Amino acid sequence: MLGLLLMVLLTGCSKENEVLTPAAITDYFPLKPGLAYIYRMDSTLPAPFGTALIVHSYQAKDTIESTFTDGQGRLSYRIFRFTRDTAGVQQWRFAATYVATPTATTLEYVDNNLRFIKLALPIKDGFTFRAHTYIDTKSLNSPAPFLDEWEYEYQQTGMPYTVLNKTYESTVTVAQHDETTPPGPFNPANYQQRNYGVEVYAKGVGLIYKEFLHWTYQTTPPPAKYEDASYGVRLRLINHY
Repeated sequence: MLGLLLMVLLTGCSKENEVLTPAAITDYFPLKPGLAYIYRMDSTLPAPFGTALIVHSYQAKDTIESTFTDGQGRLSYRIFRFTRDTAGVQQWRFAATYVATPTATTLEYVDNNLRFIKLALPIKDGFTFRAHTYIDTKSLNSPAPFLDEWEYEYQQTGMPYTVLNKTYESTVTVAQHDETTPPGPFNPANYQQRNYGVEVYAKGVGLIYKEFLHWTYQTTPPPAKYEDASYGVRLRLINHY
C-alpha cells in the first residue's frame, strides 16, 4: 500500500514538473535545401474583358534551392517554383522565385516582391499577428491596398487535416482574412470586392493547403467587369520529399 502511494505521489510530481516544449516555426515550415513539395494548383484569373472568373489548373513544385545571406545579414532560403500540366506529362517549367527568412519569432516570406510574415510565435489557438507590416498598403502607389490591416489567427492547432484524401495528424490553420464588401450575395448590377485567405501547415511537413482570393467587380464605367488585378490561387499538397 505504501509503495502504491509513493508511486502516485512521484507520478504527480513528475507531471507537475513536466515542461512542454513550445512549437518552433520550423516545425511547421521545415527549411533545408533539397526539400520539394508538389501541389495541385488552381489559379483564378479574369476571363477576357473581365466577363467572368475562370480557373486554370496545374501541378506546381516548390523546391528549396539554396541558402544565402540577405541584406541584413540573415540566413535566407531561396525557393523555386516550377509548373506543368495536371497529368504530369509535360516537363517542369520555371515560374517564380520566393525567399523565406526565419527570425527569432517569425517567418518572413517574399512573394512577388511583397514581404509577408507567414508564421509567428507562439503557435497556439487564438494567437493573432499583423502579417503585412512590411507591405505598403496605404499610399497612393500601394501595390496591394486590399491587404491593409489583415490580422492572421491560429486555429485548430494540433488537429488533423485532410488534403486530397490524405490526413495529416498535427496541423495548424492560419485564418488570414474573410471579407466581402459590401457584404451579401454577388449581384452583377452592383460593385463588390472579395478578399479571402487561409493556409494550413502540417507539423514536420510544411504547407499542405493554401487558398487566396482577391477580386473586385466594378460597374463604373460600363461595361461591368472583374478588374484585371483580380486573382486567386489554391494549393493542395500531392507529395513532398
